[in-house]
Amino acid sequence: MKLTRVTRITFLLVGFFALDKVVAFIRQVVIAQQFGLSPELDAFKAANNLPDLLYALISGGALSIAFIPVLTEVLSKHGRKEAWKLFSRIANLAFLVTAVFSIVFVLLADYLVGARLGVAPGFSETQQHLVANLMRLNLIATLIFSLSGLVMAGLQANQHFLLPAMAPILYNVGQIFGAVILAPEGGITLGPVTMPTFGLGVKGLVYGVITGAILHIAIQIPGLIKYGFKWTASLGLKTADVTKVLRLMGPRVLSMFFIQFIFLARDNLASLYDGGVTLLTNGWMLLQVPETLIGTAIGTALLPTLSEQFAHTDHEGFQGTVQRASQVLVAVTLPVAAILAAGMRPALGIAFQFGDAATEHLLLVFQAFLVGLTANTLIEVAARSFYARQNARIPLLVAFINAVLFIIFAILLRTVLDITCIALAISLSYTCETILLYILRKKKMSIDIRFGSTPLRACLAALAGGIVCWMVMQISAEGLQSLFLSMGAMLLGACAAVPFIRKELTLLIKL
Repeated sequence: MKLTRVTRITFLLVGFFALDKVVAFIRQVVIAQQFGLSPELDAFKAANNLPDLLYALISGGALSIAFIPVLTEVLSKHGRKEAWKLFSRIANLAFLVTAVFSIVFVLLADYLVGARLGVAPGFSETQQHLVANLMRLNLIATLIFSLSGLVMAGLQANQHFLLPAMAPILYNVGQIFGAVILAPEGGITLGPVTMPTFGLGVKGLVYGVITGAILHIAIQIPGLIKYGFKWTASLGLKTADVTKVLRLMGPRVLSMFFIQFIFLARDNLASLYDGGVTLLTNGWMLLQVPETLIGTAIGTALLPTLSEQFAHTDHEGFQGTVQRASQVLVAVTLPVAAILAAGMRPALGIAFQFGDAATEHLLLVFQAFLVGLTANTLIEVAARSFYARQNARIPLLVAFINAVLFIIFAILLRTVLDITCIALAISLSYTCETILLYILRKKKMSIDIRFGSTPLRACLAALAGGIVCWMVMQISAEGLQSLFLSMGAMLLGACAAVPFIRKELTLLIKL
């Protein structure tokens, strides 16, 4: 059976996202082995906060989402020459803005770290000084990413996803190089060969980040060459297309602020409980694996196509694409959530080594997050359907409501379910956000998504998969044997679920 373009892109992204997760895990293990729970590693992590936020608010998150729909429209209507002019102007602007903020951060780094409401007010003076210096170095990588993130968006607008999908993997490889070669003293022995190391300590990790950033943009340059990119030395602030991008970017920046606010509030509430921040951080990280492989992969693949359909006023095609994607997400994520909830306990124990009581608590937190897995993936498509139509106001409004609802749910549930309630509050608030997005899309776009019997069959698939997995897990086993048992149980659970959602799995081919 011939796969559609979106389906091929989705499968490509799933494969590379999965590989990226594996390499990122290796990176975490390597860094942990080199530095453990040391003050230097704490300083490195703290030094990432402001540069990461700067990247997320400019090219990494806000600008790229606002950029792709407009760039796709220009590409469809006026061709690549005009599209690359727009790309150059936005890239020039992003680099200049990032450079200005970077200079401010460099000059004020010590204050930004040590102030009472700064990055690390609780660190010692020596550690704060280290954070400030590492932050200054980190801003070099942020400048590179201000361009590299937009290159990803530019290639995706041209329906090219391979090189952008490879870029994050190489970024992790650069960080591993920093941890293995640049940071340690002495050398590393590989069989009969001893490789020299540079002994840069924690600064080696930052140089690894910079190396990764260079690799991140370098791997995408052949794509720019393939599609005939030519740089234009202008900003074009008064041109209609640049104005349109900036008009979309403003609400997107605020939307991302509200998204980040939820996690700031989450950690604030979790700090009332011993180990609460760590449990919630790890639980959310675990949720991001299925969410990224399913929701983000499909959402990323869809955005250029939805933008193209909107540019060509193909309302019927737009609605059909969103409906098929929504049905697939519901059908796949409900059984995945049930199977993971039933079968993940041994993997958590082996991976985190928290002890039985804390591992059980982590499992409860993860299960509470899994309640919102379907909602989180549906948001990936629902929000992009608004951005594809160059409407950033609705996602902003809903993100604000989501933040307010999270605070309300967390306060109401906190006295009942302790730390687990915070994860559950996030799941409930994201579920409300999803429902609201679908209601507003019907009202504002006249797009009425009909799920038919999909939710019922997805629930039956979740029930069958979860029960089969749980029953197999009742076989007593210890250590690695229990991990293999867990994997086998989840595989059997998936086999039990598939017959119920065969129709939606066929739809996946037709995205």
